[in-house]
Amino acid sequence: MILEDFKFYKPCKLLQPYVRYYWVFKSNQPQNTLTFPIGCSQIIFHKQTPLYIPELNTTQDRLAISGQVNFPSHLYANGNVEMIVVVFHPHAMSLFLNLPTSLFYNQEVSGYSLENKKLNELAIRISGCEDNSVCINYIEKWLLSQIANNLSETSYNIKRMDAAIRQIYSFPQTTVTELSSITCLCKKQFERLFHSLVGMNPKEYARIVRFQKALAQMQHQTGKEISQAQIAYASGYSDQSHFIREFKKLSGYTPMSLLKVSAPYSDLFTNPV
Repeated sequence: MILEDFKFYKPCKLLQPYVRYYWVFKSNQPQNTLTFPIGCSQIIFHKQTPLYIPELNTTQDRLAISGQVNFPSHLYANGNVEMIVVVFHPHAMSLFLNLPTSLFYNQEVSGYSLENKKLNELAIRISGCEDNSVCINYIEKWLLSQIANNLSETSYNIKRMDAAIRQIYSFPQTTVTELSSITCLCKKQFERLFHSLVGMNPKEYARIVRFQKALAQMQHQTGKEISQAQIAYASGYSDQSHFIREFKKLSGYTPMSLLKVSAPYSDLFTNPV
């Protein structure tokens, strides 16, 4: 029997400022999936076969931290897959790990290497639990305990970055000087804090946002005549050639060639819960 099951879960109200959603995927088929930069960091719990990422020449651990990336990558698995993923808002993961998100840039890091006793205990509980709804509850209890311990300067800085992130979502072409003004920080302070919490510098993150906005435009224009110039303008690119060049760097395809191999989907600008 062929089995593939994908489910999304909404975080509780207290966690919604920090966690976008959780997703669970189960499959007994071999996996070969192309993924793009989504603009969010993640914690991944594997209950069966972890995923191999050839671009990094690494296999995810059963507990993995996936940081911000600026390149497309493939995900492979030959055995049964069952995984639970916590998708954070782009500037929030450091609150729960007590580490700068920048440490995980373009990497898949074993969660066990962090030597976080409570996180390791959580991973053990999840690996031995068959009901994924119960697993989500375990994860939420751990996340809430971390908030209780860390509601201090980090939480305040996350609120500052939230304003900057929202501005980038709306206008990716916003200058760093303007973004620093929104957060009431000098330019150097803002860049340092943004890099620490988000995991990459503001200009590079704006590249990811433009790309994801373009994917969203394409996603909602499926079956219609798509104007690359209109997508470029709506997504914040300077012109059509800039759009095509950046899109290929971040996806491995030109916009039109991607349409021939898969349906465009924006992880960042789609809310599945």
